Amino acid sequence: MRKTYPTDLSDAQWSCLLSYLPTPKAQGRPRIHSLRDVLDAIFYVLKSGCHWRLLPHDFPPWPTVYYHFRKLRLSGAWGLIYRALRSAERNRAGKNADASAAIMDSQSVKTTEEGARSNGYDAYKNVKGRKRHLLVDTLGLPLSVYVTSADVQDRVGARCILAGLKPFVPRLKKIWADGAYAGEKLAGWLEEQGGWELQIVERDRGVKGFEVLPRRWIVERTFSWLIRNRRLSKDYERLVQTSETFIKVAMIRLMLRRLARGA
Repeated sequence: MRKTYPTDLSDAQWSCLLSYLPTPKAQGRPRIHSLRDVLDAIFYVLKSGCHWRLLPHDFPPWPTVYYHFRKLRLSGAWGLIYRALRSAERNRAGKNADASAAIMDSQSVKTTEEGARSNGYDAYKNVKGRKRHLLVDTLGLPLSVYVTSADVQDRVGARCILAGLKPFVPRLKKIWADGAYAGEKLAGWLEEQGGWELQIVERDRGVKGFEVLPRRWIVERTFSWLIRNRRLSKDYERLVQTSETFIKVAMIRLMLRRLARGA
């Protein structure tokens, strides 16, 4: 019996997650380590920010944990699990599983030497690193995630997170964003791509100090949820695909806690 950690899945959370996990193949060598222990190790890495190789020894060996993390990424299983849990969480909150409105924004974060090949400089935020582009629903749950170098403009990032998204968000009609997304060219592209209406929420120039902006605070809260996980306080990953996966894993962990409480 191994030591328990605060990041471990509870029995209720495991029950919520179990039905969405891929079933093991009938052929091949049986698993030595339980998938629950592997997922507990992944959530430990996410929350603590430790290296894979620095996992405590009472978890499964780090190559096994990383193998499953990477396998779930390459197969698209993390995305499928996330979308299933997002629908369940929206239903629990009394909302339709498909969002009709969304908020769009980006966050620039520093990188380490691992991500040196795919970083850039955000002159506005004075950050050298990568940029996380998010489209979230009115609960703050991401509908689309895309990570680029920090020098990519927000209007370009908007096309990245929204291109080809129409079949996955059939009810989406309205998108709120800040002034970085202003312009008739982007608004026309959104209308052409999905019939989406873009509304810019501007800050009142007459107000001094902090101001809570309607709708825009929702996506800012999502960014704050993410950076509470030390693995996401910077972008430590070599591949942007891994960065996107850790964002989904962080939101999966958050939704599991909510769904288990409401069960």
